[in-house]
Formats: sequence, structure tokens, C-alpha cells
Amino acid sequence: MEATAFCPAHITGFFKAYLENDNQKNPEKLGSMGAGFSIREGVTTRVNISSRINQDSNFKITTIGYQSDKTDVSEYVLNEFLKLGKFGNIFFDIKHEITIPVGYGLGSSSAVALSLSYALDKVLQTKLHRTIIGQIAHNAEINCKTGLGDVLASYHGGFEIRVKPGAPGIGQIEKISTNDISIIMICFSPISTNKFIKERLSQINGLGGKMVNRLLESKDYEHFQDMSLEFAKYVNVMTPRMQDLIQEFTLSGIKCGVALFGETVFTMIPKEKECRVLQILEKYSEGIIIKSELDDQGARILHN
Repeated sequence: MEATAFCPAHITGFFKAYLENDNQKNPEKLGSMGAGFSIREGVTTRVNISSRINQDSNFKITTIGYQSDKTDVSEYVLNEFLKLGKFGNIFFDIKHEITIPVGYGLGSSSAVALSLSYALDKVLQTKLHRTIIGQIAHNAEINCKTGLGDVLASYHGGFEIRVKPGAPGIGQIEKISTNDISIIMICFSPISTNKFIKERLSQINGLGGKMVNRLLESKDYEHFQDMSLEFAKYVNVMTPRMQDLIQEFTLSGIKCGVALFGETVFTMIPKEKECRVLQILEKYSEGIIIKSELDDQGARILHN
């Protein structure tokens, strides 16, 4: 038997982190407030189960496309499902197809966790409520320290404001509708999310919470991009080549923002500005260019 699920990549423009403290031991309540958007690229996970015969391990994880250097998030999700029934005689063949670069602020680990959680629920027929499927993925991110709010966001999809931190079913979002826009980004190099949050937490939280309230008032994607740039400058994540590109965009009247956390610049633009953006990005041959659109559906089972 097999099952396939997809989870869109998610980009965060600004956020406020809610991390574990003495009074808060439930990972479902941890996470972040903030704002961002999901795109049509992401992670497709296929799980094939068969009888376990003389294998040393009960699973095999392979990755197609962009490679991840760790499998701890996938193993965490699988182990949570193994607690739900008598699955000791099953061998799990797990394949992640990743169409976004890993470590560049595109939420690849949450897309791995959430697509795997959906696929395991389907193939094992555990018939969990959608929010429980999402909570397993969220807890994997929190425990493996690979992210904070991407699972909640990509679970819902679209362009969203996370107004309450936590896993699906606990955290809350408010979706913002937009006109028909294109999303184009360039990824230069990866940044360690965990290391960055630890070093800059007080800075991040000082501004991130205020920005949520400001965006709730305007609900405008151009305003969101302005705030994302302001946030990136404030927490000192800008590199010289990001600054050069942003300046060129600004001179051409193109709004843009920064994906957190990676050396990645994105722009949400009307479709008539696509050509100008791609012209500018051609000069930066060292970057990975992704052209996409909003994914408004969020994580889901794919019916083959």
C-alpha cells in the first residue's frame, strides 16, 4: 500500500517567537506569531508500506531533488505514528521529493514533516483528525529545533498572518486575499534558523509583535514587503549582495522582502512586472531563482 501527500513551501517575512519556558511545557503551544505566504513548490512525500522481512531497520528514507542533510524530523514523525498501533512488522519506504532549496528560509523541514504526517495517516489508516496530523508535524519541528510557525502556516496555505502561536488546532491565522500576483525569489545561501533565533531573540521579538498588529490593520501585501525589509534590517540579517539587489529593485519601483532565515530575497508583484524582475535577477548568476504563485490550499493528500 502507498499514499502520497504534498505540503507547500512557506516564507516568513517577520515574526515573534514563543519558545519554551518554565510555565510552558506543551510544544503545541509554542511557535510564532508573524506573517508570510505559501507557494506552489514544496515537498511531495510518498510512503510505501510492506511486510518487514529480515531488515535491520523498519524504515528507509530517500530524498529526490534538493537534499536535506538530516532525517531527524522524518524519524520523529514516523515514531509518533508507530505509537498509534501495532506496526512493528511493517517496513516503511519513505520518499521525499523536495523542489525547494533546503536551509534558505523556505520552510523545507516543516513541509517534510507535514507531508509525511498526512501520508502516514493515509497509508496506516489511522484516520486522525486533520489538526492532530498537523500537531504531530508541528511538534517534530519544535523538538528538532528546525522551525516555529511554518507548519501552522503551510497547513492552511495562502498569504497569512499568524495571530496566535501554536500548532494547528491551537495557533490561529487570518488569511489575506490578494489580486493575481506572481512570487519570484532568489536564494543565495542558507542560514541556521536555530542559531539565529538563539542569538537574536530579544531583537526579533521586540519588533515582530508590533508588526503583526500593523499588518492586521492594512492587510496589504505591499505593506507586508516593506515590513519584511524593515525587520530584516533591524535584526541585521542583510548581506552586501542582498542590499545591492534590494537597492536595484527599489530603483525600479519593485517592492521586495527577505525570507527568514536564509539569504533569500523575494518579491510579490503584479504579473506585468515579472519580466523586469527576471531581467534584474539574471545578473546574480550565483543564486537559485524560483518563480511561483500562492498556494492557497495548504498541505493535502494527493490522489494518484
